[in-house]
Amino acid sequence: MARPPDTDGGLTAYLDALVGEITAGRQPPATSVAKLGRRDFIKLSGLAGGGLVLGFSLKTPTARATTGKNELVFNAYLQITPAGDIVIMAPNPEIGQGVKTALPMIVAEELDVRWNDVRVMQSPIDADAFGRQFAGGSRSIPDNWQILRRAGASARAMLVAAAAARWGKSAGELETMDSRVIHRTSGQSAGYGELAEAAARQSPPDNVRLKDRKDFRLLGRRIPGVDNRAIVTGQALFGIDQSPNNLSYAVYHKCPSVGGKVVSANLDHIKTLNGIQDAFILEGNGNPGELKPGIAIVADSTWAALKARDALQVQWDTSTAAADDWDALAARAAELSSKPPQQIVTERGDVAQAVRDPSNKARESYYTHHFVAHAPMEPQNAAAWHSDGRIEIWSGTQTPGRAISAVAALLGIDSKNVHLHQLRAGGGFGRRLINDPVCEAAAIAQRIGGSVKLQWTREDDMANDFFRVGGFHAMKGAVNSAGELVAFEDHLITFSENGTDPVSGGALRPAGYPENACANSRLAHSMLPLGIQCGPWRAPGSNTTAWAQQSFLGELAAAAGRDQLEFLIETLQSITSPVPGGVDKNRAIATVKLAASRAGWGRNEGKGRGMGVAFYYSHMGHVAQVADISVDASKRLTVHKVTVAADVGPIVNLSGAEAMIQGAVVDALSTMAGQAIGFKSGVISPLNFDQYPLLRIRHTPEVEVHFIESDNEPTGLGEPGLPPLAPAVGNAIFAASGIRPRTLPLSREGYVLA
Repeated sequence: MARPPDTDGGLTAYLDALVGEITAGRQPPATSVAKLGRRDFIKLSGLAGGGLVLGFSLKTPTARATTGKNELVFNAYLQITPAGDIVIMAPNPEIGQGVKTALPMIVAEELDVRWNDVRVMQSPIDADAFGRQFAGGSRSIPDNWQILRRAGASARAMLVAAAAARWGKSAGELETMDSRVIHRTSGQSAGYGELAEAAARQSPPDNVRLKDRKDFRLLGRRIPGVDNRAIVTGQALFGIDQSPNNLSYAVYHKCPSVGGKVVSANLDHIKTLNGIQDAFILEGNGNPGELKPGIAIVADSTWAALKARDALQVQWDTSTAAADDWDALAARAAELSSKPPQQIVTERGDVAQAVRDPSNKARESYYTHHFVAHAPMEPQNAAAWHSDGRIEIWSGTQTPGRAISAVAALLGIDSKNVHLHQLRAGGGFGRRLINDPVCEAAAIAQRIGGSVKLQWTREDDMANDFFRVGGFHAMKGAVNSAGELVAFEDHLITFSENGTDPVSGGALRPAGYPENACANSRLAHSMLPLGIQCGPWRAPGSNTTAWAQQSFLGELAAAAGRDQLEFLIETLQSITSPVPGGVDKNRAIATVKLAASRAGWGRNEGKGRGMGVAFYYSHMGHVAQVADISVDASKRLTVHKVTVAADVGPIVNLSGAEAMIQGAVVDALSTMAGQAIGFKSGVISPLNFDQYPLLRIRHTPEVEVHFIESDNEPTGLGEPGLPPLAPAVGNAIFAASGIRPRTLPLSREGYVLA
C-alpha cells in the first residue's frame, strides 16, 4: 500500500521543485564581451572597515563599488589586500566534486593572477551576494562560468585603469600577468596589491573583454585541491567533525516503515539511563523531506544516546506507512510489460509494424535494475544551536538556501534568524540535496533551547535514504536486411508516489537518442504505486536508462551481425530532428571514436575476453566509454580497463576533471557489481556494508580519461561519467562470452568480481 502524500502534491512534487530549482540554471548567453551597465554600480558603505569596497552582483552582469582602509573587495568573489594577498571565494558547497578549487580558478584566470598568490575561502551563504548556492545536477561550473569570468575580468580592467592613470599610459598599452600590471615598453610594472585602492577609485567598466580559450594560462592545468592538505592531516572540515560550545548529542529514531508514527515509547525509562539528558517525541511536519515523526534522545555523548536507543520500546502506528514488497512489485511489473503502456512519452512511426515485418530482424528483451542507496562515506549529521529565537546550523548540505528556508518555516522564525555554516561534505551523490537531518537537528535544538549535534549511524543512513528507484525496461527493436536500426521501443515500468507522476529519477527523459535515430520509436511508462521514498541519485534517470538502452542497442547490433562500435556510430549519425538541449551527434560520434581508438578497439582479445562500448548524453555532457573485461564460465568477472572520452567543453581543472570521471567509473562499477536495496512490508534491507558491498581496490580497473576540449560552454562532470559504464561492461560481457546480462546488480545473475 502506498503512503498517501504528506505535502501538497506529495514527496514527488517536493523533489520535482527541488530538482527544477537546480536545473533552471542562471547562465547568460556566451559572449567575449560582457556588458556592465554603469547605473548598476552602486556605492556601498560600512564594509571591510569602511572606505572603498567594490562589489559585483552575481545575479546579473552588474557591479558595485566603494572603498575600504585595509583591503579591497572587488566583488563578492574577490578581495585584494594592499599587501598583495588575493582571496577568492568559493560560492558553492564542496561535496568532493572539486568546485572549491575549480570555481576560484575561473576568477583567477580572467584576473591573471598566480595561483600561488590565491587563498580560497568558502563563501558565506548569502543569496543576495552570491545568488543560488547549491551542489547538484552538475550545475556548479555551467551556472557560474560566465559570472565568474566577468568577476575576474572586471577587477582586472580596473587594475589596468589604475595603472594607466598612474603612469600616464593608455590601458591598451598595458598587459597583465602573474598578479601584476606591466608596461613592456617602459619596463614599468606594479603588483595588484599596490594598485588595489587606486583601482577601486576608477569608474567601473561598461564592458569587459573575456579571454579566448587559447589564451588561458591556468584553466586546463592540473591543480591540486585547495583542501587536500587539510583532508589528509585530519582537520575539522566535515559536519561530523564539528563541536560547538556546550554541546549535547542526539539521535533521532524513526519508524522502520516509511510513514509510520509514534504511538508510545518507554521514555520515562530512557531518561533514567546513564548520560541521558532528555527524550521526547517529535510529531513531524508532514514532509518526509524535512521532519518525519520520531523520538529524539539527547545525551552527554553520541555513545550514550545510541545505547539508550537500543533500550527503546516503541509502539508504532503503521496504518498509513509504506507496505511495499519488492518481489510482489517485480511480479506485477512483469505482467504490465506485456500490456500497452499507460503513458506515451514520445512516439513516431509504428514500432509494432516494424517489429512484425518479416523482412526485419526483431528482438525483445527485459531489463531489471534494483533500488540502490546513496551510501556516502560520511553518514548524515548536523549541529544546531538555538537561542533567543535565532538558530545557527553547521551542515554539509548540498542545498543550503533550501535548508535555511525549511528550518525557518519549521521553527516558525524569520529566515534572517537562521545562520548556516557551509561545511565540506563527505559525499553527497544527491542525498544531501534533501535536508531532513538539518531539520531534525534544528527541531531538537529548539526543543532543548541549546546546542546539539545530531548523528546518524550507517543503519540510519540506509534505512532513511531517498533511494535510486528500481525499475523494469521492456525493450523492443528491429534491424532491416541491411543491418540498420529501424525500430526502437523502451517501455519503462516505473513507480509513482502520487498516482500521476513517476517518482524522482523514475522517468524517461528524451534527449534525441536513440529515439530519433530510426523511423519507428516509442518511449513509454507504466507505473506501480510506491510508498518507499525515492530521490535524485547521481545522474538521475540516466544512470539506469543508459544501462537498458545502450545494452539493447548492443543486442540489435548482434542481431544484425554488426560490430557494436560500427552500429553505435551509424545510429548516432542517423539522428534526425535533434532535441533542443539534447544530443549533438557530431560531438557524440567524436567521443565514441576517440574512446575506441585509445582503447585499441578491434584487436583480438582471445577467449573469454572482450570489449564493449557505450555512449550516453547526460547533464549536457557527451561521454563514451570502452570496457575491456574478461569473464570465465563461472561468471568470475574482471574489468581490466575502462577508456573514457568526454566532451564537456573547456576543462577548468584537469586534475579535478579526471578525478570526477575516474570516481564516476568506480562508483558505477561498484553499483553495477553487487548493490541492491530490498524491502518487505515497507522495511528496508540491507542496512550496512556487510551486505551492501562497495568496490574494493583490488577490483578497481585502470581508468584512462581523455577530453575533447572545445569552445562550447562548459558543462558539469559530477554525473555524465557514470551512465555509460554499466552498458559498456554489459556489452563487453556479451562480446567475451556470448551471454547478455540484463539485471543490475550483476550479482543477481551470478557474476562475481575476480
